[in-house]
Amino acid sequence: MKVLKFGGSSIGNTKKIENVIEILSGLEDKNFIVVFSAIQGVTDKLISLGHYALLQNIKYKTILAKLEKKHLNIINELNKKNSIIIQKKISKLFLELTEVLHGVYLLKELTDRTLDHIMSFGEKFSCLIISETLKNRSIDNDYVEANKLIITDSNFTNANINFNKTNKRINEYFRSHKKSQVVTGFIAENEKGEITTLGRGGSDFTASILGAALNVDEIQIWTDVNGILTADPKKVKHAYTLPKITYEEAMELSHFGAKVIHPPTLLPALKKKIKINIKNSFNPKELGTEIISRANDNSCHIKGISSIDNISIINVQGGGMVGVTGIASRLFGVLADKNINIILITQASSEHSICFAVLPEQANNAKLLIEKEFKFEIVDGKINNIIVSPDFSIIAVVGENMKKTPGISGKVFQSLGKNGINIHAIAQGSSELNISLVIEKKYLRKALNVLHDALFLSKQKTINLFLIGPGLVGSELLNLISKQKKYIQNEFKINIRLIGLANTKKMIFNEDEILIKNWKKKLFQSNKKFNANEFIDRMKDLNKSNSIFIDCTPSDYIPSLYKSILTSSISIVTPNKIANSGKHQTYLDLKNISKQHNVQFLYGANVGAALPIINTIKDIIANGDKITKIEGVLSGSLSYIFNSLKKGKSFSESVLSAKEKGYTEPDPRVDLRGTDIARKLLILIREAGIKFEMNQIKIENLLTEDLEKIKDINIFLDNLKTIDG
Repeated sequence: MKVLKFGGSSIGNTKKIENVIEILSGLEDKNFIVVFSAIQGVTDKLISLGHYALLQNIKYKTILAKLEKKHLNIINELNKKNSIIIQKKISKLFLELTEVLHGVYLLKELTDRTLDHIMSFGEKFSCLIISETLKNRSIDNDYVEANKLIITDSNFTNANINFNKTNKRINEYFRSHKKSQVVTGFIAENEKGEITTLGRGGSDFTASILGAALNVDEIQIWTDVNGILTADPKKVKHAYTLPKITYEEAMELSHFGAKVIHPPTLLPALKKKIKINIKNSFNPKELGTEIISRANDNSCHIKGISSIDNISIINVQGGGMVGVTGIASRLFGVLADKNINIILITQASSEHSICFAVLPEQANNAKLLIEKEFKFEIVDGKINNIIVSPDFSIIAVVGENMKKTPGISGKVFQSLGKNGINIHAIAQGSSELNISLVIEKKYLRKALNVLHDALFLSKQKTINLFLIGPGLVGSELLNLISKQKKYIQNEFKINIRLIGLANTKKMIFNEDEILIKNWKKKLFQSNKKFNANEFIDRMKDLNKSNSIFIDCTPSDYIPSLYKSILTSSISIVTPNKIANSGKHQTYLDLKNISKQHNVQFLYGANVGAALPIINTIKDIIANGDKITKIEGVLSGSLSYIFNSLKKGKSFSESVLSAKEKGYTEPDPRVDLRGTDIARKLLILIREAGIKFEMNQIKIENLLTEDLEKIKDINIFLDNLKTIDG
């Protein structure tokens, strides 16, 4: 026997309910137990009805009427015939709900007990409609309200189960009811017969309670995703479905934000070792995820990465804590007394500090409670002022097989460090089932993707490119990437993606990827004007892992932004010589910053274009050798011009020809002044380990003063004829 549960997203409208009925009709075992949540959005509507009635706002009547109409419409759409009987039953329930709300309106009181009663109608509406519709489709069944089966305490809105009495009731009921059963999720009752609810994930819990009491073979949780994924697909695009996962792994992932299941759901099934299968209502052929008692797949060390997006960190520290018994007990005791939930705890072995995480809405209250509890220690200086740090996130890396595999923690820390993500706190139990990390909230998406790539897609690395200057050099680079992309992906397991692109007029971004073969068209169609600062800011905000900024411009402004880019843990590749031929201290700073932030600053094309001259010099210096002399043709453009002169061409013709062939800089005057040669020479001298400045190089300018005064490049080129021989 199986127990099936369908959530609100699976029965959100008529079409979705028809889909569920089709799934039930196709079951091999026609004797099933199925649990339903309220129709999507209905529980929230019921809560708002209660609060409007409490405020004596008659708006609740309008909302109630719309809610009834919605359910009646669903009945009519599902049941073209025989809908009147179902309508009458639903209208009777709505009349009961109206009376409860009217009582709240008159008394101006909304207790948790009354709120539970109000919320219970959502499941009653959905289950009654589906049960009657199934009967009209010749699928015989009984409709049963779960409060007749499940007994709890009186902790309204989040009641605790009395399993002994509940199991007895369930077994007694099913001994005398042999048909298929449609059961309301989420609701129960206390020993006084008052309606209670089971809290978040309550309908899953209902299914698990029933399955465990009846010792079923399998519990199926039908939702709107294909199962439990390796990460949140909204944050990690390449997350994929896990075929199997253990109860303990599922518990850990659920605690740290995986919303597919709710931790208490698993407990009854865990005790009975019942398999739970998470399946997709909209893709029923997908196998889903099996939650089992023991993992069989030893090849998969990590099962998932989950997160709590927004937490605050509270730090309690001071020399007076060292060796003092009872500090932790007092600290956590005073917080527990006020129902402040502690999500994560770390404590230094020196006992000098305790750091823990709470939800942001509880942080200030927690701080006040701690200050009150330890007021004398704080006054005496034994404990420092309590520090609350907001805007943090917790990432949990989960997997039972981590304990059998050395190096997982190292891989996690290294991956984050390489991408400039600082870890503020770490927690790991001796079971090694979970490594929990606290990072700044702004880095969460980047961190999740970095870890997912490292732990699940380790055979492949994704590099994200941001390029400014698709001119002669830049466009050729893009063509080369487009041509070699598949080869690089297959041979080196590196996926290159272009994310941002700009020329002097426009810029474009695509968080997924700009198709390189269409870059000219996309850039032309863009209505976003280019601004260097905006481009860099957007690149930083996207916070992509393994980001590389490529500067293919002759700009003297963009190099001034290099320090900021490197500090943001973004690598730089550039043929632009201006940064390295500026002040010597700037040259050193860029190299040092790149080392400090574990990123690359690559400028091999500064000298020699595609020839590995700079890397060769680096290797020579690294080997302990000393460079005594450098010889070479340092300007291909001037070499071409002088050779053209030998062949009888005029000076102006030679320069124009060199520019057309792409041999000169975008502004040929940089070559003709000798500036380009000086820059290359200066970079080579510095790479050789010598401190040198541009003003130490003597430059002879080929241009006359009259030509130097001309600002426009085209006018300058026209006037070059004035110095032809």
